[in-house]
Amino acid sequence: MSSGYHTSWKVPPEHREDPAYRAAGRRMDFAQAVYDRRSALGWSTAELARRAGMTEEDIESIEESGIDPTLELIEKLATALEADARIVTRATPEFRFEAPAA
Repeated sequence: MSSGYHTSWKVPPEHREDPAYRAAGRRMDFAQAVYDRRSALGWSTAELARRAGMTEEDIESIEESGIDPTLELIEKLATALEADARIVTRATPEFRFEAPAA
């Protein structure tokens, strides 16, 4: 039996346009994209860190949504992840690392 407490989160529309809310969403989407591509390659955080010239703590912080995705960082990780970066802008940005087309 569910008490209904925290069964769903509703964000008021005016908050969705808040710059801090959108920045947090970008960090979360970027974190998920890095994790998904790294996992698809079967790499540990240590392996990605080595390939990207970063520390394992840096990769963990990225995957925990703790780092804003700058263009320099996106390029560095795309190269390390042997992928192209794709950003789809809309109300909620979507970020993906994709294997390059053959």
